[in-house]
Amino acid sequence: MPIFPAGVTEINNSIAVQKEAGQVVYIHGHLPVFHHEEEDIGSFRMFTSQMIVNGTVKPKEIVKAFGVPIITVKRYVKVFRDHGAKGFYETKVRQSSALV
Repeated sequence: MPIFPAGVTEINNSIAVQKEAGQVVYIHGHLPVFHHEEEDIGSFRMFTSQMIVNGTVKPKEIVKAFGVPIITVKRYVKVFRDHGAKGFYETKVRQSSALV
């Protein structure tokens, strides 16, 4: 689970994140570029993965800024590369064994 620090935190020299009133806002320079609710982990995973794939941030910067494990960051970058943004919002089909 990511930790969203209160106030403004730099991810790198270009991107910062701000948490205020339950909203997480990503800022490029002085302009907001994306926001989501603090509890919306899918949007967090999608946008941070998109920034990594686009070369805006590095995986280690996400790890440092949010306190998430590097393996988790890599896992969701793969989801973004394989399925795009929709991969974070699709419900997974679960199969169960037949009842006897």
